[in-house]
Amino acid sequence: MTGYAHPRLLCGVDELAAEAGGADRPLLLDLRPAEVFATGHLPGAVHLDLYGLSLIDTSPGPLRAFLWMIEHLLIARGVSDGPVIVYDECSGIRAARAFWFLEYFGHPATRLLNGGVGSWQRAGRALTTDVTTPVRGDWTRRKEVTDGLATWTDVEARLGGACAILDTRSAGEFYGDDRRAARAGAIPGAVHLEWTLNLDDHGEFRPAAELRDLYASAGITPEREVVTYCQGGYRAAHSYLALRLLGYPRVRNYIGSWKEWGDRPDLPIELPPHQDAVR
Repeated sequence: MTGYAHPRLLCGVDELAAEAGGADRPLLLDLRPAEVFATGHLPGAVHLDLYGLSLIDTSPGPLRAFLWMIEHLLIARGVSDGPVIVYDECSGIRAARAFWFLEYFGHPATRLLNGGVGSWQRAGRALTTDVTTPVRGDWTRRKEVTDGLATWTDVEARLGGACAILDTRSAGEFYGDDRRAARAGAIPGAVHLEWTLNLDDHGEFRPAAELRDLYASAGITPEREVVTYCQGGYRAAHSYLALRLLGYPRVRNYIGSWKEWGDRPDLPIELPPHQDAVR
């Protein structure tokens, strides 16, 4: 994991194994579906599935209620001020979204297990079906990192400006062939880079140099503010993390994403012309 500006946002298998036996063992959060978790998980992991808990109205009232609910679930699963490591099958969108929530809430020591369960097993380490009962955390919540979040009003205010709007969805969604809201298409001016391009063939984050070239070639450069979006803030959180690894100083996740934007007739959309989406 050399070359990243912030390598400590990721955790390797050997690093996790060493820390798990130490005095300051991290809280392990498994973000996979419950039925998958039950068949085998990392020793000591606690299950937390946030999938499906999405927000389709980022106006102030609904946003506050939604974030309170997520914070409650994190604390109920044992989040305190100590280290937290999130994981799923690979370096996937479920774990990345949990990472984003914890970073937004100002948690001081959150990391993602690079490669997830896949990397753990490739290293020859065993899974377990033993149950670890969650113990409610005593998290002293820090001030929210509000510049890591974008609402619909934030996005609308940035249209046509220097901010880079990054669409992390599939090509079909971006070009409007796959409609997942009342309207199909993209936010005007958005650049399309599907989130899967962040990963290598093993489901781990690509080397820093490759990620830098990927984003720079699309005009997503560090001096620009970047707002990521997808359908519901999951894939957007993944590209948020990729850019954070590279040291981009101003990155926001639009958590309402296309489901909110595409359902609102008062917000502008475009149908980008089809291009070769392979990079």
